[in-house]
Amino acid sequence: MTRTIATALALAALGGCTMAPKYVRPAAPVPASWPTGDAYLRQTEAALPSVGYRDIFRDPRLRTIIDRALVNNRDLRVAAANIAIARATYRIQRAELLPTIGANSGYTFRQNSSAGGVNTGGTGNGGIGNGNTGNGGFGGSGGTSNNFSASVGITAFEVDLFGRIRSLSEAAQNRYFGTEAAARATRLTLIGDLATGWLTYAADKSLLRIAEQTAEVARKSVTLTRQRLSGGIAPRTDLAQAQITLETALSDLAEQRTALAQDVNALQLLVGAPVDPALLPDGIEQAGTTVAELPAGLDSRVLLRRPDVVQAEYELRAANAEIGAARAALFPTVSLTSLAGFASSALSNLFTGGAFNYSVSPGVSYPIFRAGAGRAGLAQSQAQRDSALASYEKSIQTAFREVSDALARRGTIADQERAQQALTAASRDNFRLSEARYRGGIDTYLASLTAQQSFYSSQRSLVNTQLTAATNLVTLYRTLGGDSTLDVAPDDKRPAPAAK
Repeated sequence: MTRTIATALALAALGGCTMAPKYVRPAAPVPASWPTGDAYLRQTEAALPSVGYRDIFRDPRLRTIIDRALVNNRDLRVAAANIAIARATYRIQRAELLPTIGANSGYTFRQNSSAGGVNTGGTGNGGIGNGNTGNGGFGGSGGTSNNFSASVGITAFEVDLFGRIRSLSEAAQNRYFGTEAAARATRLTLIGDLATGWLTYAADKSLLRIAEQTAEVARKSVTLTRQRLSGGIAPRTDLAQAQITLETALSDLAEQRTALAQDVNALQLLVGAPVDPALLPDGIEQAGTTVAELPAGLDSRVLLRRPDVVQAEYELRAANAEIGAARAALFPTVSLTSLAGFASSALSNLFTGGAFNYSVSPGVSYPIFRAGAGRAGLAQSQAQRDSALASYEKSIQTAFREVSDALARRGTIADQERAQQALTAASRDNFRLSEARYRGGIDTYLASLTAQQSFYSSQRSLVNTQLTAATNLVTLYRTLGGDSTLDVAPDDKRPAPAAK
């Protein structure tokens, strides 16, 4: 028995070879550095630091929200379950590299027919039965038979001489690692969405405050214009225009209250639990300054650590390994079946030397005619590898485009914000002067109304610009995949998960 098992293990060791092509990482199909020019910041072309979200998002309220979401978010739980599924799939596939050894025992009791026939007596065995118990071969009067057995064996074990099973195991392992990368991508996206949602709430809070201030000014204008109309100083059109301004501000006020409620709902969905109002920002003016700068890095190869790019490379590795399995399927299949055990008609004699027997049944199978199915399977796996290669290169190119777009926006947003601040300040002064001239009877109400609308519009534009500047930093964080907890590249020598 020991010799049989040792023989099987020795044959399994021969399957260490594989017919899969040697994997070589394709060259990144993007330029070696980020684009530069009027729309780009040259100072971002520095080495990308290893950072975490706590280094980028410095407001403790936002970090608390992110920490809670990393525990409660349902998408992350789904990703964790997918990792467990992929890990189990890999272990199942890898288990085929080793033989399956099973043991069984049994007892059979048989009552023979009472019909006439030949019955052999005496103390020896005769026919099929045992004479001591009155057993008859095919007859006897009510004879019985007992049979005890115990065995251990290997059933239909494929000797992996050409690496088919090993290649399939490698493919399953790479898909398992790819699932882990997908989970890291989910985590990175979640953090980015939380930061964007938190900043959006801050912007809507600022817009609500602007709408409230504008509505209050509009109420005073309506009151003043009504008084001037009663005194015969102002025409009725001035009162109508003042009421239009008031109702517009009240409509915007209701819209901003709705937006704030929806922002909270979105954050609660991402967190997976209620959000404490104390963790919400008061306005974009303060919240936007809490997001730190993240240099883009001179070398565009940093994109190779993005989780979606990592996942695409693992899928390419898996497709490459499946070519080896398809090639090995063109060769004969060597299988081994062995059985060793004991059988006796008496339990006391079951494990005696005379009761032992064993058998080994090696076999070789080779399909003579499959109508080209084997070569078609190889061609299919090669085409799937080519598809995975194109997807991998496309993921790198997409990542490069996303980072370049974010850098282009970063290169101009500061100038836009300064211009918007100057425009808002000028609009504020113009409105104050126009209102004073109207109250003094120098200007018409139309001039004051126009100045007020211009000031209101410039305030809202400034808030949106500040939101764009802050979310641009979040976009850079997401597109560069710069969280230090996510940096696991396919070239890392990672230990395979332990078999259970």
